[in-house]
Amino acid sequence: MVHFTHRLAVLPFLGLAGATLSSTSVSAQENQPQSQPRGEIIVTGRGLADTPAVPAYRVSEIGRIETTSSASGRIEDVLSNIAGFQQFRRSDSRSSNPSAQGVTLRAIGGNATSRALVLLDGVPMAHPFFGYIPLSAIAPERLSSVRVTSGGGSGAFGSGAVSGTIELNSAGPDDLGVFSGSALVNGRAETELSAIAAPRLGSGFAVASVRWDRGKGFHTTPKGSRVPASARARFDSWSTALRAVAPLNDTVELQFHALVFNDDRTLRFEGADSSSSGQDASIRLVGRGDWQFDALGYVQARNFTNVVISSNSFRQVLDQRDTPSTGIGGKFELRPPVGDNHVLRLGADLRIADGKMEEAPFSGTRRAGGRTSDLGLFLENDWALGSVILTAGARADRWRISDGFFRQTDGNGALTIDNRFPDRSGWTASYRGGAVWKAGGGLSLRAAAYTGLRLPTLNELYRPFVIFPVVTQANESLINEKLEGYEAGIEYSPAKDVSLSVTAFDNRLKHAIANVTIGTNLRQRRNVDAIHARGLELAGQIRLGTVSFAGSLAVNDAEVEGSGVSQALDGLRPSQVAKLAASGTLSWQPRDGWRISATLRHTGKQFEDDLESFTLPAATTLGAYAEIPVSARFALVLRAENLFDEKIVTRSRGAAIDLGVPRTIWGGVKLRLGR
Repeated sequence: MVHFTHRLAVLPFLGLAGATLSSTSVSAQENQPQSQPRGEIIVTGRGLADTPAVPAYRVSEIGRIETTSSASGRIEDVLSNIAGFQQFRRSDSRSSNPSAQGVTLRAIGGNATSRALVLLDGVPMAHPFFGYIPLSAIAPERLSSVRVTSGGGSGAFGSGAVSGTIELNSAGPDDLGVFSGSALVNGRAETELSAIAAPRLGSGFAVASVRWDRGKGFHTTPKGSRVPASARARFDSWSTALRAVAPLNDTVELQFHALVFNDDRTLRFEGADSSSSGQDASIRLVGRGDWQFDALGYVQARNFTNVVISSNSFRQVLDQRDTPSTGIGGKFELRPPVGDNHVLRLGADLRIADGKMEEAPFSGTRRAGGRTSDLGLFLENDWALGSVILTAGARADRWRISDGFFRQTDGNGALTIDNRFPDRSGWTASYRGGAVWKAGGGLSLRAAAYTGLRLPTLNELYRPFVIFPVVTQANESLINEKLEGYEAGIEYSPAKDVSLSVTAFDNRLKHAIANVTIGTNLRQRRNVDAIHARGLELAGQIRLGTVSFAGSLAVNDAEVEGSGVSQALDGLRPSQVAKLAASGTLSWQPRDGWRISATLRHTGKQFEDDLESFTLPAATTLGAYAEIPVSARFALVLRAENLFDEKIVTRSRGAAIDLGVPRTIWGGVKLRLGR
């Protein structure tokens, strides 16, 4: 049994002995000093400032205004504006099973496990057992900005970042005011409520927030296919967060963050209920003196439940009643003073995930679980040579997969299967390096190469699952995924309000874990030889007075390389990966506090399965947002999702399909007090 109190006991130690990722800084940190003057206390609530080599990699940033003005108010909607961002399925975090909320970048694909590393204030957010991201617990209004680095990496917490890193930074009093809140309702009488208090406390500050979303949802089953047991995608989710930041002296800052959330959903049929819950806490120390350091320790307690209803008998056939899991970890980064032309980073990071699942099939019980751990040592240096910046880094990961088991009993409680799997461990080396040349006139040329590592999750190793009528088996013999990739790009910004980015990439994920069909309605998680993805990513923005436009386009050619048991997949496109995805947002801000915007988004055709037997048609949607101040404190808010009422197919198995969100109109108010 996972003991949360036992994990809390190690948190203070991890806060001093763990390591932190310097790249958790975001656009709001551009003016943050590398070393602040003695005697002057500046509290930022962030990590260390950016290193000079950040522009050597493909980086996209989303500011607070854009983060808080999406049509749906969901973080996945915000991230969909980034070229190459992809969820495992097209459903958002109100109408999908939580365990399907994997996110990735660059057409690498996935099997519901995230191949992108998602960090909230430096802490990995992936579920310790499943690897999915608790999207409903990440409220956009709590964030100051988002930064996405596409491609693999070998810095702190490099393990898991085989397709890129998504960094989410929390907002402080400057963004939030003393108190802010919102209340919205849509045409189905669904509600979205949030409130944030952000008082300054001496030289520091605290932020306390709560959000509650609930509604009866929409029918994911098409009208002509519904049966009496068909149900709306009901949802009821809440989260609350507490963050405190205080200076210990004129160069050292202490940060504390806690997040508690719960998310209940229903999918397809009455009784097909799922829940996802978590309690996270972290402590961080940031030193901005001559010897800069960033130390972080965290603990996460998560759980997941799920009831499966047969699509034939419409009766309960599986109760995944308990999946307790724990993630603990830390990281430490040191930046010694080595001269004005160099920024040297060295440190270590640790992540341990353990958990188990207990479920009741037709009769009897199944239990499975285990532990994975990764200790990473990293070293990276940036070297500024006039208009050229060079960067190179190396990383060594000591990984371990242990304590794996699978047990099954029959209806009488007799043990029928008792498998205990051998422990495995090893070392894996990875690297990244790049260069950027500021050619003048707003033109920069860059190139980079990298490798990356991802361990299989406990879910992939030990937990079978069923989406009727398809059974997917686990595989305790899975080996680690390893990315090899390179890219080249051009950044052009001839004026302050004009920018254009073009990136060509070639990424190959060796030993990619996929759900491979091995029989009729039977699949197993297997390592295929590789997923090879090549493509172009374009992004640009322009502002002309009060009008602005931001757009992105991703075009890729991705295919599976398979032999042996996966020979049938060779040359096929990875499931759930579209060849083309585009997003464009046109905004008008006639005066302070006003914003009217519309986002047109297109996702190309995708395949539901590994054998390309079932197709998800292309979909084009229009979302809109309007915020109109009516006083110094209040503003009216209108939002529209899928304004064209496009038919969005999110799952297809022949006649059995699921649909995404229909046209949905929201209205409400925002309140802000103080500065």
